[in-house]
Amino acid sequence: MRPFAKAVLLWLIVIIVILFFGVYIFLNKTKPLTEVPVEKKLDPVQTVIGTSVQGRKIEAYTYGKGEQQLLFVGGIHGGYEWNSVVLAYRFIDYLKANPTIIPSNLTVSIIPSANPDGVYKVTNKEGYLTALDIPADVPTAPGRFNAHEVDLNRNFACKWKPTGTWRGEIVSAGTEAFSEPEARAIRDYVLESKPIAVIFWHSQANTVYPAECEEGITLVNLEIMNIYAKASGYLTSSTFDSYEVTGDAEGWLASIGITAITVELKTHETIEWEQNFAGINALFRYYGVVE
Repeated sequence: MRPFAKAVLLWLIVIIVILFFGVYIFLNKTKPLTEVPVEKKLDPVQTVIGTSVQGRKIEAYTYGKGEQQLLFVGGIHGGYEWNSVVLAYRFIDYLKANPTIIPSNLTVSIIPSANPDGVYKVTNKEGYLTALDIPADVPTAPGRFNAHEVDLNRNFACKWKPTGTWRGEIVSAGTEAFSEPEARAIRDYVLESKPIAVIFWHSQANTVYPAECEEGITLVNLEIMNIYAKASGYLTSSTFDSYEVTGDAEGWLASIGITAITVELKTHETIEWEQNFAGINALFRYYGVVE
């Protein structure tokens, strides 16, 4: 082949290659956005598991489709521990934006506000809550109890008594175990969903506690306590001896063989998201299946 013909052929090949890549780039740029593989936000399965004394919804938000469920509960002491409610909603927001963080074998459920009447008493707000919704002059005790003036974390069937103790004061524990609709809602949800572990967020002891009832502390409760505490930086304590606690939700879970821990935030005003996210991730690694 003559040099001139070779040059023409070479230029034709170059032009064809340029045209090919130009068409390829154009077609990819003009593809519908729905065809671009991106991580999408995931709305939770939102379930009303019960209502409060005053008729407010108690809701569970569920993500993932795994066979084993982790359950997180905030706000059992209502407006007195409003930061535990805010923390729970912060976790809900994170899972909505980052659903792939959940191991494939797990389902994660969150009950952000187990005492919505107590929250409303302090915030005048129902449902979704952020720190911006909290009045500057939050009272220290009102909002801890439900609308029957019962301490809900004394209303469960673990060493239940008609009255309980809180900071040396005598508080109502209801007329019988599970006399309150909020406690029954948690009970019924747990018995139906059968979570492998339940994490309760409270404040303000800066400590993680294992659940116990009549049979004492199980090794798995101690292990989960240590895993969460080590990752989050909270202190640990195998016993709460400041005053007698009876009828608590965590103790009831221990009595029916469900692993549970109490995570006490440092104050009543902060959610310590980074610390608790580290603790949550540690539980994901512990319970999750490596694929």
